[in-house]
Amino acid sequence: MVQGSLPLHWRKYPERYRLEGNKNTETGEEFFPARVVDPKGGRKAKLIPKEMPREGKILSWTEVFVGPLGFEYETPYFLAIIELSNKVRLLTQIVDSEKGKVKIGTKVKKVFRKIADEHHEAAIAYGYKFKVI
Repeated sequence: MVQGSLPLHWRKYPERYRLEGNKNTETGEEFFPARVVDPKGGRKAKLIPKEMPREGKILSWTEVFVGPLGFEYETPYFLAIIELSNKVRLLTQIVDSEKGKVKIGTKVKKVFRKIADEHHEAAIAYGYKFKVI
């Protein structure tokens, strides 16, 4: 984790802990991460907080063998584009799943995991990841 990023982590609690995005009250369209402005409705659209579904399916995935700084000791691991049941898509790590079960179309569910613990204030960052059902 980058030094000085602890305040950023705390601000992202609803997003990381509850998978909270938002929803346009008129159109019903949902967004994750939460948007400040609806791309179609503009600033006049009323957006309210909305917890995203906890299940979805894999649209695309890859196995990472050489991880970036901070993740180099966690390789190999899987990254996937997940489509939640409300059609919202997100990039996430797939954990606790055998390689043979990580396939396009496979159903997944949200789990809560440690993301990082290498902060100068000894804070441990937690957040969402997904696993094969």
